[in-house]
Amino acid sequence: QVQLVESGGDSVQSGGSLRLSCAVSGYTGSRYFMGWFRQAHGKEREGVAAIDGSTIYADSVKGRFTISQDNAKKTLFLQMNSLKPEDTAMYYCALGFGVRTKWRPLFNENSYNDWGQGTQVTVSS
Repeated sequence: QVQLVESGGDSVQSGGSLRLSCAVSGYTGSRYFMGWFRQAHGKEREGVAAIDGSTIYADSVKGRFTISQDNAKKTLFLQMNSLKPEDTAMYYCALGFGVRTKWRPLFNENSYNDWGQGTQVTVSS
């Protein structure tokens, strides 16, 4: 059974930094791609950053967030710097099985097969 477990969420002040982690277990495939999404209260879930060899970022986090992964440990990271109150949200990691095609856009939730339970990030002004 595939499991994704996020950690690292916290409450910080504006301008602070956090590093989120997502540990993957139970997935034995050699090909996969991963992403970070977030959902603020009362809003739809949105893609933040994703990695499939190369990386992509939402415009709102470019230059502030960095996605990376440790393939050997099957762990995904999101380094978040210069945090703003509008970054406040529940952050989820997601795993897509196999090879990603053009029919599986990185910021489309339906491209992914498994999700973590989320970790809360709260940024106060």
